[in-house]
Amino acid sequence: MLMRTDPFREMDRIVQQLSGTSGTWSKPSVMPMDAYREGEEYVIAFDLPGVTPEAIDIDVERNMLTVKAERRPAAKNDTVQMELSERPLGVFSRQVMLADTLDTERIEADYEAGVLTLRIPIAERAKPRKISIGSTGGRKQISG
Repeated sequence: MLMRTDPFREMDRIVQQLSGTSGTWSKPSVMPMDAYREGEEYVIAFDLPGVTPEAIDIDVERNMLTVKAERRPAAKNDTVQMELSERPLGVFSRQVMLADTLDTERIEADYEAGVLTLRIPIAERAKPRKISIGSTGGRKQISG
């Protein structure tokens, strides 16, 4: 059996109960993430330890990326009495506004070791192009 005394944690619990946010399923929590550019794509990594891949939902509508995940209790039967519960349970949600320069049709998702990694390629129309200059006074078309 695990025992731990933390008077501040107990005060937090009381405040959560009084404010109506004590239920583990009460409101979406935010998930930590990193975002960076790697070559010709952007990478977004979300920390989701303890979440099964089936409990993750990824949607893109226009330029809004939404990631939702649900972490359920590990104990699946009623005979288990929880002694200490510090890991947050419930629904986690995060929305990220994507730039118009990204190709949202070709997003790739991978989930490994509790980290959801999304790779979003840069759209062809947003990549730099070389413009040739004609020497005869004629017009040249921009080639991609």
